[in-house]
Amino acid sequence: MINVPTAADELSKTLAARADPDFAVRMQRYFPHEIRALGVGNAAVAEIATDYFRHRRDTPAATRLLLAEELLAHAEYHEEVLLGFAVLHKVARTGLGEELLERCRHWLETYVSNWAQCDDMCLKLLYPFFLGHLELIPRTRSWAESASPWARRAANVAVVKFVRRKVGRTVFELPLSHVLDNCVRLMHDDDVYVRKGSGWLLKVTAEAHPDEVAEFLRTWHTEMPRDTFRYAVEKMDPRLRRSLMALGQG
Repeated sequence: MINVPTAADELSKTLAARADPDFAVRMQRYFPHEIRALGVGNAAVAEIATDYFRHRRDTPAATRLLLAEELLAHAEYHEEVLLGFAVLHKVARTGLGEELLERCRHWLETYVSNWAQCDDMCLKLLYPFFLGHLELIPRTRSWAESASPWARRAANVAVVKFVRRKVGRTVFELPLSHVLDNCVRLMHDDDVYVRKGSGWLLKVTAEAHPDEVAEFLRTWHTEMPRDTFRYAVEKMDPRLRRSLMALGQG
């Protein structure tokens, strides 16, 4: 059994040893506000977590969850937040239950401070979790009501891979009402990253339901912010995209 504070300290020191100040400076271009970063790439962060557990494969998922909490509670750098998520990746699908979903909302509201951390959680932690817990996906709809813009963004980004997803021998389809209702609720959000998250979900949904999304855009184009609209039509058939863009400019 690992000692959680000791393990967190060891992992943080390993992460700090990989710091690249020049890369940290280059990272800033992707964020509208300065972030405190070590300059460690996402792949390297994931590698650190994987290497740590390579000879500790019997570590219980519950202990990993405690370790994630410890890392996040003491995180001072952007990559330490990502590391907190990374230690859970291998156990997300089958090792943890709905308690992880509850913690994710708390982390979004407490520790996540930029779009990259939000999306990392959604795509690398919540994605494998939902593969093993499809019935819990609707729970994310309540995140749209959060005071945190990152929880509101996650309400959409966490489900982008489940609009239509093959899971085992079956195909899971997110109800279209889930997508469209979410986007109506968040359409006028004052945070640009929440609005872009809505556009991203509409864009993915348009690949599976082009006619329905096009009709949704025709209905709401006078109210929909420009950035959301542009994201939504990005991968549509060129002719349909042009007609919708012309509508949006009207």
